[in-house]
Amino acid sequence: MGPTAEEPRPSETRITRARRRARDTALEYAPERLHRGRILANRLAMYARNRRADRSVDRSDPGRFDAILDEYATDTVFVHVGLSDVKRAFDRNPYEFLLERLEDRFESVLTQGFTPAFRSPDGIYHKRFSLPRFGAFSRLFFEDCDYRTDDPTNSLLVRGPYRFDDCTHRDTWSREGAFGKLDRENVLYLDVGTDWLRASQIHYIESILGVPYMRTVEYDGVVYTDETTYERVTHRSHAYDGEVRWNRSKLEDGLREAGVLDSYDLSGLRIRAFRGRDVREWLTPRIERDPYYVVT
Repeated sequence: MGPTAEEPRPSETRITRARRRARDTALEYAPERLHRGRILANRLAMYARNRRADRSVDRSDPGRFDAILDEYATDTVFVHVGLSDVKRAFDRNPYEFLLERLEDRFESVLTQGFTPAFRSPDGIYHKRFSLPRFGAFSRLFFEDCDYRTDDPTNSLLVRGPYRFDDCTHRDTWSREGAFGKLDRENVLYLDVGTDWLRASQIHYIESILGVPYMRTVEYDGVVYTDETTYERVTHRSHAYDGEVRWNRSKLEDGLREAGVLDSYDLSGLRIRAFRGRDVREWLTPRIERDPYYVVT
C-alpha cells in the first residue's frame, strides 16, 4: 500500500542530495584503477563525440557577429580562435576580419603563445623568435602583438596596454603568475570558431586545487629576452600523469546551465563567452567533491 495523502513524500531535492553524498563517498574511497577507468572512458567518449560532431559552417552575416561582440565590449579579452571556421563563415581574410573587430571593441587583446618545446632537455625560449605552437591565429598575432610574457612554456601575447610585469614568470600556474592575475581580474574569454570549449584557465584551476592526475615539473633551460640577453632558468610548469582529456562536453553543458557561459551558433560558427574567475568558482566545489571531475 502506498502512502496516504497526508504522508509527506521525500522531495526530489533531498533524494538527489542523498545520492550525491553517496556518490561522493564512493569516489573518495575508490581505488586508483577505477579513476583510470573513468579517464579512459571519457577519452573514448570524447573521441566518439569528435567523430560525430557536425563541423559544417555556412556563410553568415557579419552584422550578427558584430552584434554579439558588442554585448561583451570591455577593456580586455582573451581569445581562442579557429580561423578556418571564421573563413568559412565570412569568406574573407579571417585573421584581419577578426582582429579588426576585436580592436574596435577591446583595449587589449590577449591570446596564448605556448611553446612546449622548452620542456625538452636544455630547452631554449626566445621571446622574439620562438613561434607559438598552437593555432594559426596565435602565430599571426605573434607578429602584431606589443608584448609577450617571459614564461618559456606558456607565454601570453598581448596587443594593447595590458601587462603582467608584476607577475612571476618562472612558475606558470602560481597564484602570483599571469593566469593568477587573469583569475583575480576575472578577464573575459572568447572562443571564436573553436570545435569545443577552449579555456587555458582550466589548467590554472587544476593546479591550484591539486588534482591528482597533474604534477608540477621543473624544466631547466635558457630564456632569451632579446637577441643577446639571456639567462639560465629553472621553470615550473605542469605535466599530466598519463593521457587525459578534459570532458569538454560536460564542462560546456554545466557552465551553460549555470549561466557562466554564453554560447552562439552562427550557421555553424561557434562562439563562446565566459570569465576566468567565474569558471573557477563553478568548478571548485565539483573538483573538491570529485578530483577527477574535469577529465571524466
